Amino acid sequence: MATQEREGPAAKVAALRHAHRWISAEVRPVYSVQEARPISQVLRLGRGSCSQRMAVLEAVARAWGVPSRVRGLVVDGTFWYPRFPRLRRLVPNQVVLAWPEFRIEGLSKAGHAAAPWLPVSELFGGAGEPRGRIGGGFTNAGPETLFEALSRTSVDWDGATACPASDGSCDLSAYLLTDLGRFDSRDELFAQHGQTLCGLARLLAEPVLGRRAAGL
Repeated sequence: MATQEREGPAAKVAALRHAHRWISAEVRPVYSVQEARPISQVLRLGRGSCSQRMAVLEAVARAWGVPSRVRGLVVDGTFWYPRFPRLRRLVPNQVVLAWPEFRIEGLSKAGHAAAPWLPVSELFGGAGEPRGRIGGGFTNAGPETLFEALSRTSVDWDGATACPASDGSCDLSAYLLTDLGRFDSRDELFAQHGQTLCGLARLLAEPVLGRRAAGL
């Protein structure tokens, strides 16, 4: 195989998909609230939140020479109510979410409006693909986490494409309160806007939530 073929955009996207699947299989999903936890610690523990596992994927991309950045999203806390039906009063009103993007040189603008940047929500499908690719959209209920859902269905924070009537849950734009813009890293995002919980709250919540399996 020619070097250009091995290092072309399709090969890089395929490698990131493989990395996503590996992380899904090897890093157990939990409700950890330490969003700035070092990647090495997440891998050593073998468990992490969606945010922490996104950070692992970013680290893998950078190790392979694929630059990454994050889009800062402030998401309505009600998005997580299905996860905590009996503890809704403890869910923050707003959640700061670092949404990864990867710079893939040569990425076609025909299928990816933000090319050469590829949002993680488009890692398993182009922006022009029908929303709710397989089995409906994402409802944030049940054992499936947002990280796993990326490989199965579209996750649309902007409402850019209409969802099929049966799969409207793939359009999550109603939960997006504020778009904070792009940042070179999640560390920069958290430094400017803080993590969802304050330091004391993270200290108190982590021993319990950091081991609780997501979806339970």
